[in-house]
Order: sequence, then C-alpha cells, then structure tokens
Amino acid sequence: MTVCVAASTVAVGQEQRGTAEEAVALVKKGAAFYKANGKDKLAAEINSRSPQFQDKDLYLFMSPAAGGALIAHGANAKMVGKTLGDLRDVDGVNFVQKFREVANSKEGKGWVDYKWPNAKTGQLEQKSTYIERVDDVYIAAGVYKGK
Repeated sequence: MTVCVAASTVAVGQEQRGTAEEAVALVKKGAAFYKANGKDKLAAEINSRSPQFQDKDLYLFMSPAAGGALIAHGANAKMVGKTLGDLRDVDGVNFVQKFREVANSKEGKGWVDYKWPNAKTGQLEQKSTYIERVDDVYIAAGVYKGK
C-alpha cells in the first residue's frame, strides 16, 4: 500500500507564503497521522480543511500512487473523487503523471514543478509540489512561487 501527500502555499494580501521547508514538514505531519490513524481518517481531516493540515497558503492532498481518483484535497473539495491522470498545466506539463512517477520512484519522494491557479487568489502561478509516498498513496503539498 502506497500513500502520497502534497501541500501548497500562496501569498494573499498580508498573508505569508508557505516555504518549501514548511511544505515538506506538512507532508511529513500528514504521513505520521496516516501511519497512526489510517488513510480514511487522514482523508477526512484533509477534506474537512482541518487547521492541522493547513498552514498559510499550504494544504495537503492525497491520491493513489498507482493512479485513480483523488482521495483528499485541502483546498478544493470538488476535485475529490475525480481521476486527474491526464491533467496538464497551461504549458502542457502532465504534472499528475509526474506526481505518480515521483511517488513510485525508488526514493518515493521529491518535487514537481508546474503552473497552477493559486487556491487563495485564483491567479496562475508557478508551483512546486512536494510528494511523499506512504503505502499505496502519496501525500503532497505545494508551494506557490508567484508568476
């Protein structure tokens, strides 16, 4: 069983952007929660937008490492249950496929760069998402880097 978690960050007005280090820490916090409480409880916490899995503009998401429907998303509940395997950014980057490649790599963790609308502002920004596999899923969090 493989699990991956992701997180994202955004700056809005006076809010601070999350850092790469904070994204990694948030993913690791999600992975520890998963190991202690299971996939379903982590998904429920992420989908409920629990403050423990959000920081500044960072949030977690979780998906099967082998592909399939998104299990949890801390910023957009409408994405949960959707299969996003062919999703591409404005430059044609199939970042969901890259998430799976990182999750299924020997290391089972790493970063993927792409462009995505900021969850707080709606503005298209460069984003870098940290992925880490846990069992059969990956947990991720992304950092918005601006235009």
